[in-house]
Amino acid sequence: MPPTRNSDALVLFGATGDLAYRKIFPALQALIRRGQLETPIVAVGKETWGIERLRERVLDSIREFGDDTERRSRDSLLGRLQFVHGDYRDGETFTRLGEVLRDTQCPLHYLAIPPSLFGVVIQGLHAGGDCAKARVVVEKPFGRDLKSAQELNAVLRARFAEPSIFRIDHYLGKESVQNLLYFRFANTFLEPIWNRHYVDSVTISMMESFGVEGRGRFYEEVGAIRDVVQNHLLQVVAHVAMEPPTSNAVDSLRDEKIKVLRSVRSSTGRSLIRGQYLGYREEPGVAADSSVETFAAMQLHVDSWRWADVPFFVRAGKCLADTATEVLVTLKRPPQTVFKEALSAHADHFRFRLGPDRVAIALGARVKKPGIEMVGQQLELYVSNESEDEMSAYERLIGDALRGDPSLFTREDAVLESWRIVDPLLELSTELHAYERGTWGPAAADGLGRPLLALPPPDSSGA
Repeated sequence: MPPTRNSDALVLFGATGDLAYRKIFPALQALIRRGQLETPIVAVGKETWGIERLRERVLDSIREFGDDTERRSRDSLLGRLQFVHGDYRDGETFTRLGEVLRDTQCPLHYLAIPPSLFGVVIQGLHAGGDCAKARVVVEKPFGRDLKSAQELNAVLRARFAEPSIFRIDHYLGKESVQNLLYFRFANTFLEPIWNRHYVDSVTISMMESFGVEGRGRFYEEVGAIRDVVQNHLLQVVAHVAMEPPTSNAVDSLRDEKIKVLRSVRSSTGRSLIRGQYLGYREEPGVAADSSVETFAAMQLHVDSWRWADVPFFVRAGKCLADTATEVLVTLKRPPQTVFKEALSAHADHFRFRLGPDRVAIALGARVKKPGIEMVGQQLELYVSNESEDEMSAYERLIGDALRGDPSLFTREDAVLESWRIVDPLLELSTELHAYERGTWGPAAADGLGRPLLALPPPDSSGA
């Protein structure tokens, strides 16, 4: 049986890497500040490092991405650090780690390393006797396609039980994504209209106004479809389309999400539009003849009783006109148009702005303009639910993993279903459309659920 107790040590592989610097160390400081992390933190890294150099690295991380004014949690984090040096392919590294973990009952191993090293580290942990009662966190990308994801799962399942495996997708830990789920199932007024009879389309957009920012070599290996569609955006599709969970049990939510993913047709690619922003091929680490997409738009079909014939448009891209992630649920128009001028207006809609710098839920509707004429205007009624003390995604997810709560982590079957959906797209030799920076992407994608991001966003003074 998998352990049910809290983890009593956090082992961080990849402690000297960029992810630990930008996200993990600030999240650990925040957990300590909230009183939710009291375990030792064992970093495993390069032989040329030592504990003092690691502490300097953590201090720099806190100054840049954490809260350097919060001295108590900062100093507590530094005091909890231990360092095990060595190469991941050297058995002596895991012997030293085993000595440090000798008195622990349920360590959490966080693999913030490239997927190519997962098998090496897991085998080292097994050889050192550090798997039996442990948990493991693995970072995305979880495979490059269905076949490689199956192989990675086999490596993990050979040494860990599924309830002890935490596949982290930080998007599931975002407050805004949690709010989307809560809003759906905590309110009664949505249920009667949240179906094919009233919803005309669903558009899910992840737009970024910046490019690859020095990560050209990495992006050449993934592209937009692997980077955000296969994981983040398909998870949002599941949140929008899922049925109510039967309970608060750990797997109840995940069971409903997998039902949605199983209902999504494997894509034929007929609606797929791929694009690449002009200048991408001049980025460091990018091939001069690169065919990697920095933009992707497609139409998905959810073949369920609730959503049959409702198009789900998914769009993601870099160097676009705005930076925002949002879900736009467009409602059908009234059966009779009493006011003809409303024909050219936007349809009623729900807008869920998921970030990055604004979280809002809005209802778009037509109201009459003041004056003698019977003409309308488009307005959005919205709530903006933001807090200065909001938990970061990594803070939430690391805390959940330490407690052994897998609710917000991706289960094996969901990973495989996501790859089943997008795998056919990766095999296609579709046209790559060039687009200018600062636009909404290739003109060829305009018919695939163009977002309403060009409308004025909800004002921060709204309520």
